[in-house]
Amino acid sequence: MVGIRRKKFDTFNLFNTIIMLLICFLTLYPIYYTLIMSLNDGKDAMQGGIYWWPRKFTLDNYAAVFKNTAIFNAFMITIARTLITTTLHVFFTAMVAYAYSKKHLIARNFYLAIGTITLFFSGGLIPTYLLMKDLGLLDNFLIYVFPGMFSFYNLLIITSFYRTLPEAMEESAKIDGANDFIIFIRIILPLCKPVLATIALFVGVANWNDYFTGVIYIRDPQLRPIQTFLYQIIAETNTSSEMMQAMPAEMKATMGITPESVKMATMIVTTAPIVFIYPFLQKYFVKGMMIGSIKG
Repeated sequence: MVGIRRKKFDTFNLFNTIIMLLICFLTLYPIYYTLIMSLNDGKDAMQGGIYWWPRKFTLDNYAAVFKNTAIFNAFMITIARTLITTTLHVFFTAMVAYAYSKKHLIARNFYLAIGTITLFFSGGLIPTYLLMKDLGLLDNFLIYVFPGMFSFYNLLIITSFYRTLPEAMEESAKIDGANDFIIFIRIILPLCKPVLATIALFVGVANWNDYFTGVIYIRDPQLRPIQTFLYQIIAETNTSSEMMQAMPAEMKATMGITPESVKMATMIVTTAPIVFIYPFLQKYFVKGMMIGSIKG
């Protein structure tokens, strides 16, 4: 009887492993394919037949990408918006969540009702566009910052974490003369690193991958983030051709690059930074999510 159960258990594990490996392959292979195509000679790649490794290895595609000053500028815009918006979002959301976690907060239930509505309903694209226009945020770097400084959903996650902290800790600090702001800065924030790192990861990835804001609200090419730049390269073949034309003539003559190979290299360049950063925040991400789900 034990042998039959063990056989069924092993069969299930084998079947489950095969399914998970298949899902991993289907998820990772498109990224791997993009990588090997970006490392292959563009003119040679037009012949097809490249599936597992570069047939004619070259770094010319990446040279074409990094020679373009527009990409460097787009990177700087993306890095600036990601760092600034993520920092402000975490600070302000955590601060509001600290006040909201207090049961004696006046009109607390009213704030809950208003915030809950925003989770399910929004004004829509056209009213939002008109609002941003009236605020003077069109073709303005602050369009990347102001709308993303607060999230009620993240407030709920942080609030559930605050409730796990002992109240006696704050009471002892008040006895020593600390006010609410000092308690929040010097006591609460240092104790909330796991959940704050989780929120920072959410917001940081969202800001890095956001292309829609640049498409809708930005017309100035100098303010385009890298994902909007990548979107335009994929959607408009003329953009990648312009990148090649911007290179010196003698360099183009010796390089086997094509608009398609430039697209592949640009995709890798834009996704690599966030892929490398994620492992460093993963331990905080897992810990923060577990604390919020179990004790919240």
